[in-house]
Amino acid sequence: MPAHHLNAAVWKKSSRSNGNGGNNCVEVAVLDTAVAVRDSKNPSGPALVFEPARWNEFVNSVQNGEFDINR
Repeated sequence: MPAHHLNAAVWKKSSRSNGNGGNNCVEVAVLDTAVAVRDSKNPSGPALVFEPARWNEFVNSVQNGEFDINR
């Protein structure tokens, strides 16, 4: 999705992203019909856009430890 389509999006960072000034993380915006993710260091750059159901699957996988290195 082009960045200019996301001008009205409200971007949020994790409350745990305060290290290094919070610049080494991603930001997430919940849109009407999608969820967008962008690099906090490049806010005018591209964003990945997910269907809400796919985003929820990803978040659940992270919470369940599916991407843990030691798994």
